[in-house]
Amino acid sequence: MDGERTFEEVFSSVSNVDGWMTTDQARLLWDSARALEPGAKIVEIGSYQGRSTIVLASAIRDGGTVTAIDPHAGTDRGPQEIKGKESEAERDSRVFQENLARAGVAARVKYVRSWSQEALAGFEGEVDLLYIDGAHRYAPARQDIEQWGARVRPAGTLLIHDSFSSIGVTGAILASLMFSAEWIYVGRAQSMTCYRRQRLSLGERFSSSMMQLAQLPWFVRNVMFKALISAKMRGIAIKLGHDPAQAWPF
Repeated sequence: MDGERTFEEVFSSVSNVDGWMTTDQARLLWDSARALEPGAKIVEIGSYQGRSTIVLASAIRDGGTVTAIDPHAGTDRGPQEIKGKESEAERDSRVFQENLARAGVAARVKYVRSWSQEALAGFEGEVDLLYIDGAHRYAPARQDIEQWGARVRPAGTLLIHDSFSSIGVTGAILASLMFSAEWIYVGRAQSMTCYRRQRLSLGERFSSSMMQLAQLPWFVRNVMFKALISAKMRGIAIKLGHDPAQAWPF
């Protein structure tokens, strides 16, 4: 157990691990995992090379496990990388496992090299914390939210990366969570949103919906930046407020 390691130490240790995660987003992962009871189950959909996996596995208490689900198929590796190559897939899988071993958390992580929907059938029990950073297209994002979300225990936590940033993920949120009667919106760290599973009263449901709708102008802003960057007008995006330290809004 990494009980003696602080968040700052762990986050510093993953600085050379490829991935898309701000300090605030890593802190949200850390705090959410640290708040769980010993023996808790965390499921992560989309691990890439292990940046978020290491943070989660370093934060969990004694007996807790992280099930890291990623096909490492060379697809959906990052912004605008829907298609990939077999060589990249094998490299990502190898580097992911090497990074976990180097961080000393491999024993707490169950690596499932599979598509998330295929892995669902073989998973037993409830999930205390579900973190989704898988395929960002609408259909698979909605499937992950709805089908894996159904495994989250009452009062459990759902974290979603690239919310109100990716068109597909945001569409899935609109369809599955925006007006939900069983998921309350807690807040976000940049594009990482946090939900808690509970039965909502009409007042809570209305408030949760309004808080999410209030994020849509920020979503439009992110889409505008992405359009400008794709059109090779990054300089204009920066002048309009895009963070120059980020190659892509996340």
